Amino acid sequence: MQRQAKRRNNTRRAVIVGVVAVVVIGTGALLFSGKSSPTTTTTAASSATTTTSASAAPATIKPISNPSPAGKFGTAPTVVVPTTPPPTSLEVSNLITGTGAVAKAGDTLQVQYVLATYSTHKVIQSSWTSQPFSFKLGAGQVIPGWDQGMVGMRVGGRRELIIPPALGYGANSPGAGIAKNDTLVFVVDLLKITP
Repeated sequence: MQRQAKRRNNTRRAVIVGVVAVVVIGTGALLFSGKSSPTTTTTAASSATTTTSASAAPATIKPISNPSPAGKFGTAPTVVVPTTPPPTSLEVSNLITGTGAVAKAGDTLQVQYVLATYSTHKVIQSSWTSQPFSFKLGAGQVIPGWDQGMVGMRVGGRRELIIPPALGYGANSPGAGIAKNDTLVFVVDLLKITP
């Protein structure tokens, strides 16, 4: 009986020590990894036009104070790069609020887009001159500004994204027209969602 009681006490101690070790190691790994908590809060993104709570986006996303003209869905948009200093965080506005399915992580989105940059104040790229672009949302197939800024958009909608370098290409220039540490201005039409 004494041996069984001693064995149980040793087993309890081993379990407690193991749990404490896992907690300490896990906490240390989080602290030293430099990554923030994976929990995010969502809120509705404001825009110059009607935005519903279904157009939710991370709380760090701000509305664009002076967005490009809405234009007409299905035709190439006009992009206006603000003359104010570039923002340091992601800014998003719905220029046209769609009525179709809502984009969420894991969906494959088919879009048309136009890209202008703060460095040139000109349009430097457009899918309207070739074909629609498709990517899987939240899979790291596009720059982080798209993975964050396209969440909650509805099919049939047009959204403007102003993406700071930290969520774009950073210190790397991916090609002509995009400078190192450039701020990017996209206007995107969401054509189709495939879950």
